[in-house]
Amino acid sequence: MTDLETTFAACHGRLQGLAYRMLGSRADAEDVLQDAYLRVTEADQRAIRNPEAFLFTTVTRLCLDQLKSARARREVYVGPWLPEPVLDTEGLSPDSAAEIADDLSFALLLTLEKLSAPERAAFLLHDVFDAPYAQVADALGKSEAACRQLAARARKAVRSERPARPAPPEAHETLLAKFAEAITTGDPSRLEALLAADVVAYSDGGGVKIAARKPIRGAENVARFFIGLVRKHRARGGTSSFALAKINGAPGFIVHVDGALDQTLSIDVQNGRIAAFYIVRNPEKLRSIAAGPTEHSST
Repeated sequence: MTDLETTFAACHGRLQGLAYRMLGSRADAEDVLQDAYLRVTEADQRAIRNPEAFLFTTVTRLCLDQLKSARARREVYVGPWLPEPVLDTEGLSPDSAAEIADDLSFALLLTLEKLSAPERAAFLLHDVFDAPYAQVADALGKSEAACRQLAARARKAVRSERPARPAPPEAHETLLAKFAEAITTGDPSRLEALLAADVVAYSDGGGVKIAARKPIRGAENVARFFIGLVRKHRARGGTSSFALAKINGAPGFIVHVDGALDQTLSIDVQNGRIAAFYIVRNPEKLRSIAAGPTEHSST
């Protein structure tokens, strides 16, 4: 095994973490890493002074290429697009002391999605993966000054949309339990009391599964949406179960309907209330989700 291959193996998790944050898809991230490994096997070892920098530059450039086609696909995507949910996030975290380093929340990933591809890459490489601006500049083919500006714009956008201190896991678990209880009762007012006034629900079916074509906004509308789903489900005699699991680093539900995996449900918590729901029903994005809940409740 060459020195570069050894470095690739040692950095695999961090490289995959970068690719996942860039693309919002673990499957696409794995494809990028396979392509990167081919570059490793074909590279001239003697010309590479910093193997780790070479690998991060290679993965970044492959992700930027991938994003061009990904953005084209998302322009015709049916309904809201959400990232692919992941259960095991430990291997995706960088060796960084930055507060945002371990944040893989849907809220942050959707904020990154609003950035330009170069802004996202500059921010992730420098702020999350501690790459010096000289390395960022090499990866993006831009000057260091330009990369500083890209990262600064991205940083400003992230700070404006992300709470300074994300809610602790306990807050997620408490609200998820109350949410499950509220929809079980079928009382919209009980559910509405858990929601922020400007709550929004995103439902990603990818045109394959039935899902709301547009985000649902406002506590009354969101409560009515969930209660309506439960009532229709019960009317046809269906069964559903909610399994508590860590989804993208925070407690969420894996939902089975009539015994089959149907969706993941994640929430964003702000000021003690649910500020957003992220519902992923697209089967393509649920392939890596396994059963085996730690806690269980049914409706």
